[in-house]
Amino acid sequence: MLPTSSVLLTDLYQLAMLQGYFEEGMEETAVFEFFVRKRPPERNFFIAAGLEQLLVYLERLQFTSPELEWLAGTGRFSKELIDYLSRFRFTGDVDAMPEGTVFFPNEPIVRVTAPLPQAQLVETRLINLLHFQILIASKAARSVLAAPGALLIDFGLRRAHGAEAGLLAARACYLAGFAGSSTVLAESIYGIPAYGTMAHSFIQAHEEEAEAFIRFARAQPNNVVLLLDTYDTEAAAMKVVSISLQLKQEGIAIRGVRLDSGDLADHAKKVRRILDAGGLPEVKIWASGNLDEHVVRGLLSAGAPIDGFGIGSRLDTSADVPYLDCAYKLQEYAGRARRKRSEGKATWPGRKQVYRRTGPDGRIAEDLLALESEPQEGEALLQPVMRAGRRLARAPLLTEARKQVAAELARLPESLRRLEEAASYPVKISEELARLAAEVDARNR
Repeated sequence: MLPTSSVLLTDLYQLAMLQGYFEEGMEETAVFEFFVRKRPPERNFFIAAGLEQLLVYLERLQFTSPELEWLAGTGRFSKELIDYLSRFRFTGDVDAMPEGTVFFPNEPIVRVTAPLPQAQLVETRLINLLHFQILIASKAARSVLAAPGALLIDFGLRRAHGAEAGLLAARACYLAGFAGSSTVLAESIYGIPAYGTMAHSFIQAHEEEAEAFIRFARAQPNNVVLLLDTYDTEAAAMKVVSISLQLKQEGIAIRGVRLDSGDLADHAKKVRRILDAGGLPEVKIWASGNLDEHVVRGLLSAGAPIDGFGIGSRLDTSADVPYLDCAYKLQEYAGRARRKRSEGKATWPGRKQVYRRTGPDGRIAEDLLALESEPQEGEALLQPVMRAGRRLARAPLLTEARKQVAAELARLPESLRRLEEAASYPVKISEELARLAAEVDARNR
């Protein structure tokens, strides 16, 4: 069993609360909602992601015998609770925005309705799965907007924060519109096209750079992308030209070259001239090396003839915004609306729906946060995806979610498509929701 599939991948206080709920017989229906509280700088919108992994987790949730034995051995929990946990399953409902949906602060993107102990226990892993992919997909979408039409590849596995993070980052990037990833397991599991070139070590292991190029081409005849900047970038480009005829006679075509250091715009222009003059106009130029959406935009604005970008460390760690202020909060229990009123962290009570409205130009114009029980004009974003612990439809293809993202980005107003921080997108509160919040406040006082 992978550690990430264990129910024990949670916070201790979840199990401590379960002991309290169990002893008091608190098993009536609870409604929790997951949302992002605030918009960090340079994040004009978020991309919903991670729902598929959450639904798999909920469907498979159960304690194994070794886990129960370990919990009993800690002495923290009663024998009766351990017996209760041996039968523990998720039997609740889930409503969610489809993966790939654009959303904004304070909008619930997942709503869990289940007996209180179930809805509570899943909190930690739910946030863990949703938060990370939302974080990376929202970052990746910025590069997609900055470089329309360019080939974008996730290169971040080696500096991702762990194996699961690297794999899910590849998924989130592909969802957001990247063409593929260097992560081989992502192709095996998710069908994400794998891309790769070569490392400097391959060049250094040979006595001659041209010899390294030829041997690599023969080893990978259908994927010849050569790294140019191990020694002298322009000199390496000329070697590519010199060996191209020999390789062509062997039936091997050079597909591309990669630049990974120095002034990428200047090198790209010089390399493009060398390749074109040498009769290789079809050879593409890739760039990598500490790239992000700002660097990519700068290179394209400078007229750099770069066809594709390998974006790694800054993307898979979301270096500029390493976390989101997100939460999973109780909004209703035992038929009564609940509300947290902490300073700066107040929530809107009750079961809610998000309605999206568009302008005459087809772009999204405003959202309305309303109670589920008060239908409004606009597109209802939260959809039923699980009932009684079982999903309602087959798992959607990742390619379908990619199409959703592309359609969503096309509907964004121009101000939200820019990399610079824009004015907040309007998310209005319905009168009934505001009234309910006032009633809950009055009751709590």
